[in-house]
Formats: sequence, C-alpha cells, structure tokens
Amino acid sequence: MMLKVKRMTQIYDMKVFTDSGEYFGDIEESILSANKIFGWKVRATKNSSLHKILGGARGVIVPHKLVKAVGDVMIISKTAVPNYHEESEEGEVVETQ
Repeated sequence: MMLKVKRMTQIYDMKVFTDSGEYFGDIEESILSANKIFGWKVRATKNSSLHKILGGARGVIVPHKLVKAVGDVMIISKTAVPNYHEESEEGEVVETQ
C-alpha cells in the first residue's frame, strides 16, 4: 500500500463537503498542536450550507478527527455541522464538537 501525501498548501481553499453530499465551505487554515493537525478552520462561503446555518459568522473550526477523506475535496462527518441557530457576532468563528 502506498501512502498518499498532500502538502498543506494544496489543502488551502479546498472545497469541503459533508459525508451526506452537502457543500460545507472552504478550508481557510489548519490548526496545529504538538506538530499534528488538530483541526481545520472552514470559511462559510456564500453558497455553502455553513453560511445558511451561521448567518453572520465567518466559519467554524472542524476537529481533524471528523475528517473522513482528503483528495480533490475534503469530506467531513455531518456531525461537524452546527445544529443550532444562535445569534453570533459578525466575524465570529464557531467551534464544532
């Protein structure tokens, strides 16, 4: 079995979809902890399901453990989708479970 490696620069601006097929947003940056990927900051783009859910917030932080696959796009577990409609401050980043 051959290990596939991607450069971090290839991940930025990558489209993110849930495992149920919804367009979630775009990767904005990675969050590292002890030289390992802790999570991904996903930007709520205009046509994304994340934008519809969050309203004014700019995005969410998705823990790396919820990433199912990375190829031409990133696939995340739909459990990463915030399931609430609280009012958030403009530009706020909301962290998911």
